[in-house]
Amino acid sequence: MTTTYDLPLSELSEYRPALEEPPDLDAFWAAALSEAAAFDLDPVFRPHETLLRTVEVFDTSFTGAHGQRISAWLVLPRQRPEKLPCVVQYLGYNLGRGLPHDVLTWSAFGYAHLVVDTRGQGGKTLPGATADTMPAPPGPHVPGFMTLGILDPAQYFYRRVYVDAVRAVAAARAHPAVDADRMVVAGGSQGGGITLAAAALAPDIAAAMPDVPFLCHFRRGAEIATDGPYLELVTWLAAHRQRSAEAFATLRYFDAAVLAPRASAPALFSVALRDPVCPPSTVFAAFNRYGGPGEIRVWEWNQHEGGQGAQVAEQAAWLAKTLA
Repeated sequence: MTTTYDLPLSELSEYRPALEEPPDLDAFWAAALSEAAAFDLDPVFRPHETLLRTVEVFDTSFTGAHGQRISAWLVLPRQRPEKLPCVVQYLGYNLGRGLPHDVLTWSAFGYAHLVVDTRGQGGKTLPGATADTMPAPPGPHVPGFMTLGILDPAQYFYRRVYVDAVRAVAAARAHPAVDADRMVVAGGSQGGGITLAAAALAPDIAAAMPDVPFLCHFRRGAEIATDGPYLELVTWLAAHRQRSAEAFATLRYFDAAVLAPRASAPALFSVALRDPVCPPSTVFAAFNRYGGPGEIRVWEWNQHEGGQGAQVAEQAAWLAKTLA
């Protein structure tokens, strides 16, 4: 079963659900980032030998949340007469940074490209290189990542992930080939939700490209998604019948639609109208609340794959214009 239109497009374009914002949201994230800042970022860029002729690859690491080292690839065009704008890419659910030849698109367009591992993920299709060291037992959870620590915002999995995302931007800025004033955050699905969080929480972002973003309007996703990780929430809530209010109180801190008004960089979204994983209304809930100038590309007949190469072409043209 797939979601064709959870709402008509005319309603989606005006969809602004009442999303409850925690009164201490800004203080919560200020504390999380301050806690991470106590650890030296210590970005390390080790040259990585490959047979690739047009790029240089660096096996990169930096210190993320709780002092844990996060792995990434930095891919640079070999020919670079000046400092380059940098696309910091966050990954889809349970994907890792993969191998360098898997991630050549943005360097081929002439950008520096940092591909950031998601801690604890990388068990599907593209391997990762970063574990998740839990600061404390997260409590009962459904297999996967959506309910890890769900009863305590300070322990919830995505607190660590969003902090890592902000630190990744700072790490990329530290490389001498990168233009620190032209930092772009981007990603699809889970990476799209992380992109919105980074755009809201990291300073001086130049552009954001959330593609079919996940992690937006959690309750709506749990109510109508028919595939994908929102169903982990459904399974947990079905078992913990009396604790749904506690769970959704935690999720408010991490909802990219709640964080979206705090972003100010120009953004190019995408949405797929037959998406059973990230239903269109969840994407529009974030897009319609986004704090900066935004555009959205609508893929009418696609499911969660969205526009794929056609969307990348849209992103490349939009980014060249936006950064000009």
